[in-house]
Amino acid sequence: MRRASAIEREAEQITTVKDLTSVFESLASTQVAKIKNKVDLSQAFFQLLWKRYSSIRIDEGSRITNRDIDNDQTKKVFVIISAEAGLSGDIDQHLIETMQQDYDPETTDIIVLGSHGANQLTQRGIPFVRFFQVPESDHYIDVSPVIEAILPYSKTIVYYEEYVSLGVQAIKSIDLISSMRTMSEEADEDAMTTSNTIFEPSLDEIADQMEVTMMKLALSQTILESSLAQAASRFNAMAMAKKRAKELLEDYMLEFHRAKRSESDRQMREVIVSLKKKRKHSGENNE
Repeated sequence: MRRASAIEREAEQITTVKDLTSVFESLASTQVAKIKNKVDLSQAFFQLLWKRYSSIRIDEGSRITNRDIDNDQTKKVFVIISAEAGLSGDIDQHLIETMQQDYDPETTDIIVLGSHGANQLTQRGIPFVRFFQVPESDHYIDVSPVIEAILPYSKTIVYYEEYVSLGVQAIKSIDLISSMRTMSEEADEDAMTTSNTIFEPSLDEIADQMEVTMMKLALSQTILESSLAQAASRFNAMAMAKKRAKELLEDYMLEFHRAKRSESDRQMREVIVSLKKKRKHSGENNE
């Protein structure tokens, strides 16, 4: 049996791990609340912008939500939104595995957001054409470089992690353009035409700018959703780690008390043996 002092040192290390996981769990819980509020605000703003866009009476066949790519680009692109760090459990691994089921290197390029996802792809030998760091959700999310990278492609599929509840996260994929219509919830607004509204610059230029803005909002929305799911996954991972550390600590303390009793019993036996020897030696001297 190990010495009690060695067990006590290891138990102290487990206690430190338990305290750290408790701190990370608390931080993840706070992050979930903050990001969830931003998701709600982002959705409300998108609804408002779509209402304004849908009220403009323009040729829908020429809009980005309907038209085909004008150039000869036939490839589509997968955009993978992962985490920057590896403390979000195994959700990024499930994300890559889901994407692989649809991936064809001959017809599809990959753009990845998040260093953890990039590492997962590299480990699997899957190439990607662009890498971006995930914008901090605590600040303005600038996705302009990502939008510029995906515009030339014929189709954009975004793979991200969806927040279902604090205990449940899912992997989801969406067509970025089609999702803009889905997010609009068929919002409607009074028509704005050149007969009742002055447009500066031209109507088409305004529509183009609004479309790009809505694409940015739609992508930002998926980034926020993914960050929310990652924070929830991190919370669950830390909660499980804390629970495991607590169980290990209980096992260590049980082993520690057994070792202490064993050492105490051994010392007692040594004392008894020593006393017996002294008595025997004293008796021999008296004779």
